[in-house]
Amino acid sequence: MSRQRQRRGRPLDGILVLDKPEGMSSNRALQVAKRLYGAAKAGHTGSLDPLATGVLPLCFGEATKFSQFLLDADKAYQSTFVLGVATDTGDAEGQVLQTCDTAAMTESQVAAALQAFRGEIEQTPPMYSAIKHQGQPLYKLARQGVEVERKARTVVIQQLELLAFRGGCRAEVDIYLECSKGTYVRSIAEDLGRALGCGAHVTSLRRSKAGPFSLADSVSLTTLEALKANGREAQMDALLLPADAAVKALPLVKLSESGGFYMRQGQAIQVPNAPCGGMVRVALDSGEFLGVGEILDDGRVAPRRLIVTGGR
Repeated sequence: MSRQRQRRGRPLDGILVLDKPEGMSSNRALQVAKRLYGAAKAGHTGSLDPLATGVLPLCFGEATKFSQFLLDADKAYQSTFVLGVATDTGDAEGQVLQTCDTAAMTESQVAAALQAFRGEIEQTPPMYSAIKHQGQPLYKLARQGVEVERKARTVVIQQLELLAFRGGCRAEVDIYLECSKGTYVRSIAEDLGRALGCGAHVTSLRRSKAGPFSLADSVSLTTLEALKANGREAQMDALLLPADAAVKALPLVKLSESGGFYMRQGQAIQVPNAPCGGMVRVALDSGEFLGVGEILDDGRVAPRRLIVTGGR
């Protein structure tokens, strides 16, 4: 018997913009999609709570080299908060800690309180999060009844709109927000509840954008499963976006074939009229995507993350 280790899965490259279903963890969604595609390598680009739905970009193969750009990208969400009920998780899955009658609450009060959450704000991450403390995820400590001090983080809320207000003893609000990486919508709900003196938690959360991708780019697991069941793997592959879709926001630098050859050897290449510093998207004059480079002080572009084509 040959001792040669067989490669599991096929060397598939590209980005799938998944519309994650409710009740499934991001990692579980990744594993299901990876299995459906038979991919050898895959990774997601930032977790969504199991309660949440919406845009979850998944990177396959060489596209995983650019996942950090999507992790660092701005996000957009639509969410519903219930006022008058605080939970230990900040969402509907947690234990109720506090209740309050919000029958007297008005839309103008909520709108005024939301003003404090626009722009650059300090936000303390929730205990029920994947952030690690001494190597252990906070949510595991929280499940053991352990609470640790968390440092507040600076996040930016570029846009925060009150879409709807439904009054009553348990008032509800619908909000839309655009925010920087690391923003916890559950923390916004909890902080809003504290500001109003009534407590609050998230009952629904849908991510509508992640970096350059929106719901219009997304596909559901149900669709993928149906295509797979009907033997339409080619149609599944056609749903994948190219690896450079993750870095379309970066300035483009083009190289000649010889320049591309030397960059693949790890050399920095002189580029006329190069941007003044920063990361750039690098392609050949033919349009072939090479990867991401960085402009050096002398104007050369140095390779940082290059894709490998063929021979895998």
